[in-house]
Formats: sequence, structure tokens, C-alpha cells
Amino acid sequence: MVGSALVRAVEKNCPTWTLLLADRKQLDLLDQTSVEQFLSDEKPDYIINAAARVGGIHANSTYPAEFIHQNLILNANLIHSAWKNGVSRFLNLGSSCIYPSRSQQPIKEDYLLTGPLEKTNEAYALAKIAGLEMCRHYRTQYGVLFHSAMPTNLYGPGDNYHPENSHVLPALIRRFHEAKLNDLEEVVIWGTGTPRRELMHVDDLASGLLFLLENETPPDWINLGTGTDHSIQEIANLVKEVIGYEGTISNDLSKPDGMPLKRLDVSLAEKLGWKAKIRLEEGLLRTYEEFCVSLANNTARL
Repeated sequence: MVGSALVRAVEKNCPTWTLLLADRKQLDLLDQTSVEQFLSDEKPDYIINAAARVGGIHANSTYPAEFIHQNLILNANLIHSAWKNGVSRFLNLGSSCIYPSRSQQPIKEDYLLTGPLEKTNEAYALAKIAGLEMCRHYRTQYGVLFHSAMPTNLYGPGDNYHPENSHVLPALIRRFHEAKLNDLEEVVIWGTGTPRRELMHVDDLASGLLFLLENETPPDWINLGTGTDHSIQEIANLVKEVIGYEGTISNDLSKPDGMPLKRLDVSLAEKLGWKAKIRLEEGLLRTYEEFCVSLANNTARL
């Protein structure tokens, strides 16, 4: 999802750039030798690391070993190989889940490592923190411009709509869509519905990343988000309205809520001159339209 958004943004805004794109069949980021060879052959000027093993609460809780192992390895392979091969700039993508689970709101960049992580995504968060710190230390020791961006929860075209392993918004879109098609009287959402989430369209993230690449002295890491959050219940009601589902919503209280609050402080990004533009209602409508098109074309990630 993020990689595709970046390609769209670069093709639109940076027509002189040559993109070096490789899928998993062409480049295994978990294989150090393959990464070394690819960077040695291609000699990229910039690398944007949008690769990750990702998922929602269920996936993080079920596969913590895979989440910590794969994310640690691919980050280490890319960052170290980028340094060895003279890459002039490395922009690493982290995640808002790296911050302590009980952070003061909104979450500032300097809250990192000031408290315990949310247990339901601890393995993923630790791997992301390691990538951020690796970039920081390589920048300090070697003088390379390696830095990181911490995006909030993302959504948009190319998202994963798997019924168990997806994030909250695509899971809700699929659930309400199928409930409407099958005339179901009820849609069940996990937990109490009270946790709050900040959601940003992936095209806004892409614009923010290109903005950072234009900055000659970016921070070691910076939050990218909207600065606005909504409860899961409010998000579910918005999805229900966009899809046109007329049944009821109930809560499965046996399921975990996850991190209770996770709104980023985006004042540093705004001070530098960048701000997200796509309102949630607009982004949801666009995303659902794109989801329906992908279903018709058999390209949806289900």
C-alpha cells in the first residue's frame, strides 16, 4: 500500500527520478547477500524503506516471532547494506506503535522509550524501534543522512483486507461490505469501541515522505499524521454510513481493545511546513470505491 502510493507520488511530482522497483520474487530483503548484490549493482542515491511484516491485533498477537524476526532482519539488511554501498540518503518508515502504550496525548517524538510498549504489538514495535535507532546511530557515527518517519495508522488503495490479519479500518470495510451484500442484521466489532485511532490516507503519507526528502537537515525521526483521532465506534459508524449498511453494530467484549489512545503530536512536521490534507470522510469514500473496483478486478488483497 505504502510503496504503491510512493510510486504514484514520485511519478506525479518527481518526473526526473528513475525508480528502482523490485518485488519479493526479484529481491528477498531477508537475504543479506541478495540485498548486498542488488544495491551494489543498482547503486541507488536514495532508499525509502517501506517494507515490513504488518498486521492488526490478531496477527501481531498470533505471530510475534515472525513479526520481530522478519522486521529486524530486513531493516538491518537494508540499513547496513545502504551504508556499505554509499547510499546518500535513507528514509526509514517506523510506526506510531513504537511509543509507550500509556503515552501522554498527543504523542511527541521524545516520548520514545519512556515507558512499556503495548503488549499486543510489542514484537513489531521493538523491531521498528531497532530500525529507527540503527538509522540514528549510523547517522551519528558515519555522517550519513539516514533518518526515519513515524506514520500514524494508514489506509487507502492497496490495503490488506484479510478477515483476521488486517488493520482495523480495512477489516471494518470488508465486514460492513459483506454484511450489506448478505443482508446481515448485525456487524460485530472487537472490544469496547472506546480506543481512539488517528487515521491518515496513504497518499498524504507519500506527500509527507517526499517533503522530508527535500529537507536538507531532517530530524532523526518525525511524526507524520493528521493530529485528529476518532474512537473505534465512531470509525465503525462512519464506515457503516459510507457503505450504506442499515443493520446494527454490536461489540465483542471478549476481544482485546489494543492501545487505548494513539494520537501523534504533528507540530514538528507542521513547523517544518507539511500538513495532511485528506479528511477522513473523503478518504473513506475514496477507499471504499477503490475497494469495490479491486473486488471487481480480482486484485483486492483478501
